[in-house]
Amino acid sequence: MVASFVATAGQLLMPGLAALCRDWQVLQALIICPFLLMLLYWSIFPESLRWLMATHQFASAKKLILRFTQKNRMNPESDIKGVMPAVTSEVGDPLAIGWQERELEKELSRRPKKVCIVKVAGTRNLWKNIVVLCVNSLTGFGIHHCFARSMMGHEVKVPLLENFYADYYTAAGIALASCLAMCPVVRFLGRRGGLLLFMIVTALASLLQLGLLNLIGKYSQHPDSGMSESVKDKFSIAFSIVGMFASHAAGSLSVFFCAEITPTVIRCGGLGLVLASAGFGMLTAPIIELHNQKGYFLHHIIFACCTLICIICLLLLPESRDQNLPESIPDGEHYTRQPLLPPRRGEQPLLLTNAELKDYSGLHAAAAGLPDGATANGGRPM
Repeated sequence: MVASFVATAGQLLMPGLAALCRDWQVLQALIICPFLLMLLYWSIFPESLRWLMATHQFASAKKLILRFTQKNRMNPESDIKGVMPAVTSEVGDPLAIGWQERELEKELSRRPKKVCIVKVAGTRNLWKNIVVLCVNSLTGFGIHHCFARSMMGHEVKVPLLENFYADYYTAAGIALASCLAMCPVVRFLGRRGGLLLFMIVTALASLLQLGLLNLIGKYSQHPDSGMSESVKDKFSIAFSIVGMFASHAAGSLSVFFCAEITPTVIRCGGLGLVLASAGFGMLTAPIIELHNQKGYFLHHIIFACCTLICIICLLLLPESRDQNLPESIPDGEHYTRQPLLPPRRGEQPLLLTNAELKDYSGLHAAAAGLPDGATANGGRPM
């Protein structure tokens, strides 16, 4: 969320920089300078300790932990109670300490187990979650241009939106408002519920803009209808603002949601796929512009249909609110779909949880030792 706010701040500062530079070469050089400063990233930010531990890179993790202790001015000998309580409980037994040290050295000498994103194809649930979020981000950022063009199109004549700076700051203000609205929505409705809400609003705004405005346009042609062309323009701007608000929130939330349900070992790969899908959705805007807006209406219809598909597919996603981040691919597979609404008091769930399934794991072994025709509870079938 902090990165999203920083990106929105950069969008708000861009017209001011352009006005100060007055030359696109100078502006381009000014934009590139922060990226050159990012080369210092390697010396400022450490490697992810969670990723090092999840991929069994214990030697690098050990160096990083020692680096943290030195920077924090910690004494490992005096502060070892909070780090390794198992050793302090047996500090009087040198054999136990030596055994634990040997086990620790054995773990440190193990080869790293790095996982490629291609292994997601062999999973049962994880690849579906990533595909759904990829389609969701593509649709959210792709349909955003359709709403922006409807609001800033030449056919819409509104005094406030005839200025380029007014158009630009309106779009940036809508993006900032969507980021602010995302914070409380995902807290109260959850990640899946918030994403579903924003996608439903996007679909409604798109369908109303495609269907209702055409109906208003037909009635405005009759002299006795009392509807003018300005009424259609005002409805178009209203639906466009709502659509831009909801589509930007849906696309951004898809990226955040992917970071939470993708396991640590392949989190960068999953985020890369979702961000690439979002970039492809944004790439459709200049493609339509290059063709002089030919096929724009079909472009909007296709993305409107994709929003309906996304609403159905979002129900298959798990809820990650108040859940631990998955570390390995099996942990990500255990993220199963929960009911969208909490169950009522006294109502039995239809699906058992993983903890409840473990309680029945011994029934197969018990049933194997029973005589023929007997059941696990000691009875015989009818």
